Amino acid sequence: MSKTVRMSQDGVCPGDFMLQNVNCPHVKLRPELPGVAFRGHLCSLPKLMEITSSSHASHGNHKENSPFLNSSEASKGGDYYDKNLALFEEELDIRPKVSSLLGKLVNYTNLTQGVKEHEEAESTDGSKKKVSKSPSMGTLMGVYLPCMQNIFGVILFLRLTWMVGMAGVLQSFLIVLLCCCCTMLTTISMSAIATNGVVPAGGSYFMISRSLGPEFGGAVGLCFYLGTTFAGAMYILGAIEILLTYIVPQAAIFHPSGAHDASSAMLNNMRVYGTVFLILMAVVVFVGVKYVNKFASLFLACVVISILSIYAGAIKSIFDPPEFPICMLGNRTLSRDQFDVCAKTVVKDNITVASKLWELFCHSTNLTTENCDEYFLMNNVSEVAGIPGAASGILKDNLWSNYLEKGEILEKAHHPSIDVAGQKNNLHLYVLSDIATSFMVLVGIFFPSVTGIMAGSNRSGDLKDAQKSIPVGTILAIVTTSLVYFSCVLLFGACIEGVVLRDKFGDAVNKNLVVGTLSWPSPWVIVIGSFFSTCGAGLQSLTGAPRLLQAIAKDNIIPFLWVFGHGKANGEPTWALLLTALIAELGILIASLDMVAPILSMFFLMCYLFVNLACAVQTLLRTPNWRPRFKYYHWALSFLGMSICLALMFISSWYYALVAMLIAGMIYKYIEYQGAEKEWGDGIRGLSLSAARYALLRLEEGPPHTKNWRPQLLVLLKLDEDLHVKYPRLLTFASQLKAGKGLTIIGSVIQGNFLETYGEAQAAEQTIKNMMEIEKVKGFCQVVVANKVREGIAHLIQSCGLGGMKHNTVVLGWPYGWRQSEDPRSWKTFIGTVRCTTAAHLALLVPKNVSFYPSNHERYNEGNIDVWWIVHDGGMLMLLPFLLKQHKVWRKCKMRIFTVAQMDDNSIQMKKDLATFLYQLRIEAEVEVVEMHNSDISAYTYERTLMMEQRSQMLRQMRLTKTEREREAQLVKDRHSIARLESLYSDEEDEGDSVPENIQMTWTKEKCDAEKRNRGSAVGTFRDLISIKPNQSNVRRMHTAVKLNEVIVNRSHDARLVLLNMPGPPKNTDGDENYMEFLEVLTEGLERVLLVRGGGREVITIYS
Repeated sequence: MSKTVRMSQDGVCPGDFMLQNVNCPHVKLRPELPGVAFRGHLCSLPKLMEITSSSHASHGNHKENSPFLNSSEASKGGDYYDKNLALFEEELDIRPKVSSLLGKLVNYTNLTQGVKEHEEAESTDGSKKKVSKSPSMGTLMGVYLPCMQNIFGVILFLRLTWMVGMAGVLQSFLIVLLCCCCTMLTTISMSAIATNGVVPAGGSYFMISRSLGPEFGGAVGLCFYLGTTFAGAMYILGAIEILLTYIVPQAAIFHPSGAHDASSAMLNNMRVYGTVFLILMAVVVFVGVKYVNKFASLFLACVVISILSIYAGAIKSIFDPPEFPICMLGNRTLSRDQFDVCAKTVVKDNITVASKLWELFCHSTNLTTENCDEYFLMNNVSEVAGIPGAASGILKDNLWSNYLEKGEILEKAHHPSIDVAGQKNNLHLYVLSDIATSFMVLVGIFFPSVTGIMAGSNRSGDLKDAQKSIPVGTILAIVTTSLVYFSCVLLFGACIEGVVLRDKFGDAVNKNLVVGTLSWPSPWVIVIGSFFSTCGAGLQSLTGAPRLLQAIAKDNIIPFLWVFGHGKANGEPTWALLLTALIAELGILIASLDMVAPILSMFFLMCYLFVNLACAVQTLLRTPNWRPRFKYYHWALSFLGMSICLALMFISSWYYALVAMLIAGMIYKYIEYQGAEKEWGDGIRGLSLSAARYALLRLEEGPPHTKNWRPQLLVLLKLDEDLHVKYPRLLTFASQLKAGKGLTIIGSVIQGNFLETYGEAQAAEQTIKNMMEIEKVKGFCQVVVANKVREGIAHLIQSCGLGGMKHNTVVLGWPYGWRQSEDPRSWKTFIGTVRCTTAAHLALLVPKNVSFYPSNHERYNEGNIDVWWIVHDGGMLMLLPFLLKQHKVWRKCKMRIFTVAQMDDNSIQMKKDLATFLYQLRIEAEVEVVEMHNSDISAYTYERTLMMEQRSQMLRQMRLTKTEREREAQLVKDRHSIARLESLYSDEEDEGDSVPENIQMTWTKEKCDAEKRNRGSAVGTFRDLISIKPNQSNVRRMHTAVKLNEVIVNRSHDARLVLLNMPGPPKNTDGDENYMEFLEVLTEGLERVLLVRGGGREVITIYS
């Protein structure tokens, strides 16, 4: 008998196909198919393939004999039937072979951010999918140069000279050192994180979110996004400042109407031109990022040429300083753009006439002095070299700081001057300080010039070897830029006159860019170079920020950002770009570079702070997954970096720092409460585990003090056949009692075999967790599978909790309908649990009529919580109402405490003592002492006891005959089913063994006579029930129950909740059923009752 498997040319194969045992004589391959691989896709075979197999007649099972897989097995994957792995074949679907796992890992490719993750499906003609371009960038092109371009920016060209002039060379060194140390330490931390596994595109956001969790990741990701967006605004403002101040000043739309509103006119120009530039750049980014990337190298070339021109100019200034004279009146610096000759008088045609300077200060063209400025008359005009050169020794004058207030005139120290008051309306002729400066202000303004260290990690998807390139490239870029900044600070201090350095906009040097005056061959090199580099940096920011926002939105951790995850068909983030442009517009409306710089400093510092924190946390926790390839990191360096970040935030602007922290905190809390649950194996989860372990070990040291005692609940829930919670109000009661504090464990038992009912247990656990969420119970859930419910409950009582976090109180539901049931399982389980809790020294709460308990949405505006304190069991009865009253449902209820006095007790003294005790406990409650007189046992009590004992006896007799009746009924019902028979005193699960399928019953004469005798004796027993006499001990107990019930119902019939002591179960198990009856009688006629049994220790104290 042969079997042939045919696959036609256009056949569809289910997957990989493997032939084992190819030497077997039963396998024949068609000769017209040379070179057919034994392993591969059959779909790719162009011709027909036949595999013929012959089965031996002696084998009944074809599957065992077949050397290849049939179609159904092939669909599972041929790898699973590897001969060498037969021992593991049943688990290969969940635990794949190492070879297949490594194959998948090697084929893993990083798609760059913004590229569609899923390419178009295979076309109908069978054309291959587009092969994604493999990442190929090295350290130089992929990390070093992008970082250099991002770090060097507008601040270097527009503000570094001014910073050196204000702070002096020494303090400028300190500012640069602080900022560069911050970024270097952050880079070390970032390198450790980046080399700890594959970092997909997303850079810093991805690193932080996967290291510190979605809450921190989202908060820091948005901070970094806002920082990048405001950086775009800052670059645009820098470009406009260069354009309107140094390239085409005549392009200004707004002109100052008076001498004092020049700054406001400039700000308005910045706003208009900034908005236009922003729109143009957004359009460029929208049209295509490829254009931005094409020009990136051009912009970088501009930066490099500009910096080189500074060094060239500094070297040239040693032997041939450039001619940039500045005009001084006394020791004050004059704004050079309003006059040409630096003198009071000029000689024209051998006649001394007033110069333009004289006209400006004296408001006349002749040499009269009536209206002249007094300071002008008293001081001489002189010219000083703006660029004395590196050999001039000017460095010693520029070493020290010279901070100015807003509106102060720039003065040259030690220059001859007579100090007299001048006219205020001539202030516009001097060079003035436009903002108040200090060390703190300068730190905030300078810090953006060291940001940009994340450029390499943001491109990690494009790098050939990200784990090597990111640390090396970023650290080299920081070292290079730091050396450039340090050398520039030194060169500026050594080559340029102090007043020129402090002149922010170059008013003293004919509106030239101050850095430009030093550069060689021309100031225009720096002006044009810096303009293009700032434009390029602005475009880069507007390209990067929307992608970052898109990455955050796609992670779906911040629900309201989901719309920004969408974009154009090619994945470009259109909506995110629109939001980025709107936020950048806010920065442009601020219009001042000096105001925007500290804002983005805050956001970047916040981001760097969390990168350091992530590295420190992972290092200290020593998580098993923390194995960075970059080894030169240490938690102390990360903490130092974190401290510097925090210090710089508060140094530069404490109120901005607080605002940034508030924003990050709000995002954190929002993600915590509203965001999607993400499990990224983050460090904060590890930190929580370490903290929990530490706290648990501390708790183990001893039992809690009475002052710290609070009920740590184990709530035992009963589930119905459909695994639904039978009494959800038990959970409601638990949440009202706990109010979110302390430990709550919800336990349940499923009867059966663990191996068979594991899935059921999982489903039950999920049901309980959902119900806990609905009822707002904060706690843990534990479902146990046991052969007997009573055993399962005993396991829960023994083993729930961990260390010091164990339950001390059990909440147990009342077994309703126990009287009606012939089966004693429910109440036997109940009493068994009561005994277990007593043996374990745990407190026990039994809410009776729990269905009538209030839900969390109800409010009791009036009413009483009545406590019946009959015996003292540690003060639980006092504490529970106090805890319940913390919840809004019970808050307005009043507390009343009743205690019972016997005939020989002094009830008046008892009331006084009780009131004093409650006062010392700081519990507000009404106190009442109820006197119970020694009365004779009533006929009603005797009758109740008799009925109780008769009922017990009757049920016992009924169960004696039950076995035979059930057996007969079962045979009639279904001869083939497995019946579970209940024995006489069946515990909840002691229901007998399985009955065999075939039960043979032979009725002999002897057996028939025995059966008749049994029935006769049963009838006689029923007659004996009428003449039974109750046990005296039971009568006494019933008397107590009836009398107490009368008193309680009389006083507390309208109470919202009644709490009373729960008597313990009898030592002799024969009286268990009577115990249930006593409890029923005790609580009869009360709507809501909470039976309380203490755990044998004091839980409340009068001491503070």
